[in-house]
Amino acid sequence: MKFSIERAALLKAVAQAQSVVERRNTIPILANVLIEAEGDTVHFRATDLDIEVVDRAPAHVERAGATTVSAVTLNEIVRKLPDGALVTLSESGASGRLVIEAGRSNFALATLPKEDFPVMASSDYASNFSAPAPVLRRLFDKSKFAISTEETRYYLNGVYMHVAEGDGAALLRCVATDGHRLARIDADLPSGAEGMPGVIVPRKTVGELRKLLDDDDMQIAVSVSETKVRFATPDITLTSKVIDGTFPDYSKVIPIANKRRMEVDAAEFARAVDRVATVSSERSRAVKLSLDQDRLVLSVNAPDSGAAEEELAVSYNDERLEIGFNAKYLLEIASQVDRENAVFLFNASGDPTLMREGNDPTAVYVVMPMRV
Repeated sequence: MKFSIERAALLKAVAQAQSVVERRNTIPILANVLIEAEGDTVHFRATDLDIEVVDRAPAHVERAGATTVSAVTLNEIVRKLPDGALVTLSESGASGRLVIEAGRSNFALATLPKEDFPVMASSDYASNFSAPAPVLRRLFDKSKFAISTEETRYYLNGVYMHVAEGDGAALLRCVATDGHRLARIDADLPSGAEGMPGVIVPRKTVGELRKLLDDDDMQIAVSVSETKVRFATPDITLTSKVIDGTFPDYSKVIPIANKRRMEVDAAEFARAVDRVATVSSERSRAVKLSLDQDRLVLSVNAPDSGAAEEELAVSYNDERLEIGFNAKYLLEIASQVDRENAVFLFNASGDPTLMREGNDPTAVYVVMPMRV
């Protein structure tokens, strides 16, 4: 195998591949990236047995072939090469080394046989459709903060992507919750997604997927089966197993009877919460909201560290209410708001609170209160 490739193209492909690789591996081959050169394209494939990413890059291929080499080491080498360098990678089966040459730099890396590299079994996908990158980016970016990190409830360790009904029309919906807060984000259902099975996309996959969604003009090909999900651009294919479990009926925890309405400037609210939370105790991070006529007082009283209070002008004309929240949860929800105003809907001090972005029904957040 021998090919030459631009450093920038090589770095982009190798960085994408190595991010999937787990740092600690009991199986040595899983630390490697499989490099396959053929025609005028080189494929870089990496896996942790749950996720597989394949990155394609244009190259001048002199000799077709394939080998595997440490993904992290290759990424480090390419990252440190000068911008604009032309990099030549070559391997002769006899030496067991991959030689990397760029200008006056020369490296020889140990390889492992390509035959040992595990390739994820292809799946028959029940549903295939395409969606614009900004749509998928919004669905996952706005919901992922609520993914649970608690391993015992493994079925909450991802984003539940499924088809749902809303206002008489079918929607593509992403939901995440950890039991303390919930995010439910909707988008128009793409053509071809009607029969899609609902799947729980794991947290790590959501993180890797984000790298495919930066180009606003890109259409992402999505394929879904009961056990796998695949997201593909012309250059990158990300395939992942889905979480084998049943996502709970989230509709039961979304309050519908909350009538006390507060409207507040989202950015101003987030900054105020952040300021008063400075003195909250690390363990509880509790912030109290005291609401009265068009007035919100945020306060923290931590006996061991001090007290803080800040007043905000809000739109509120209901009876007086005092309710406490974890400051971190309030900040994470407030930071999702793209519009100027956040609308909070309260019931009583012990009941879940609903938040929307202005009057936009396609993004709904729920946060559980805490005693303060």
